Amino acid sequence: MNVEVSLRPVREDDLTFLNDLSNDPAASGTYQWNGWHDPHVYRRRWAENGLLADDRGLLIVSAGADRVGLVSWRKILTPGESYCWNIGALLAPETRGRGYGTRAQRLLAEYLLAHTRVNRVEASTEIGNVAEQRALEKAGFTREGVLRGFGFRDGAWRDGVLYSLLRADLSETPSDER
Repeated sequence: MNVEVSLRPVREDDLTFLNDLSNDPAASGTYQWNGWHDPHVYRRRWAENGLLADDRGLLIVSAGADRVGLVSWRKILTPGESYCWNIGALLAPETRGRGYGTRAQRLLAEYLLAHTRVNRVEASTEIGNVAEQRALEKAGFTREGVLRGFGFRDGAWRDGVLYSLLRADLSETPSDER
């Protein structure tokens, strides 16, 4: 991958892109399509907090000057009054398979570990989503196990796979080696 991948906050002119990406079955793809949703949800959240809240957030993924997708995170409560972040990514169909998702998820994990006190960033995907599993592994995440009956999609319960990246994992694989 020769194009620099970066993350940035959502701007108002990104809202149509976000809605089109997440509210169209062809754009979302097999593993991300969960049915149509309120087409104004991003606009309302953007007006409220720019899609950056204390318990969740969303950033635009750029490859060079091109907008190629989004990454998001949400707070997951863990024992002992602590929490971790669960992250996800969604790329435009024409940009998939180029390494952008791998790089974007690594950048997001590094950002969250640098700017919050969490020790763990996790991600999950359907067991059949081999491309996402490869992307997470290339981004330095460790496969932890199978989550039986984890998510409901397309009329059936699907198994998932859970991955994590801990703060200590960052020192093992520098970002610039990815």
